Amino acid sequence: MEKIASFTINHLKLLPGIYVSRKDQAGDSVITTFDLRMTRPNFEPVMNTAEIHTIEHLGATFLRNHETFASRVLYFGPMGCRTGFYLLLSGDYKSRDIVPLITEMYEFIRDFEEEVPGASARDCGNYLDMNLGMAKYLAEKFLHTVLYGIDDDQLIYPQD
Repeated sequence: MEKIASFTINHLKLLPGIYVSRKDQAGDSVITTFDLRMTRPNFEPVMNTAEIHTIEHLGATFLRNHETFASRVLYFGPMGCRTGFYLLLSGDYKSRDIVPLITEMYEFIRDFEEEVPGASARDCGNYLDMNLGMAKYLAEKFLHTVLYGIDDDQLIYPQD
């Protein structure tokens, strides 16, 4: 059986950053899948589920209410390996195209002070597994270690 594209990336060379994971055609539309890699795979500890879950709720809420991108957001959710998130947008994008959007999203998460949207038994299947403090900490870390000074090594997948 052939490996899927995401399993062909050398995760030993992959740095935290924003990468185009793939582009798919859906009818007349291009769907761009982004790899928002927050931790360095196999070198740093993975994120815990509580903070990932909180980032997912806040990120999805932010993106689906964004003035420009709301109608283009198809999906935002965590990677099973707990090192980052996938973002699917309708449209043909490069990684650098969404740096301002992702920076704005992580600033929103860092500065968030209210009840986490959807964090109730009625609205979520695991609403008790949330950690706003750690989500804010990780957002701040990602902003300062990646987004505020992002370069090509963090925008283009490493070549093996």
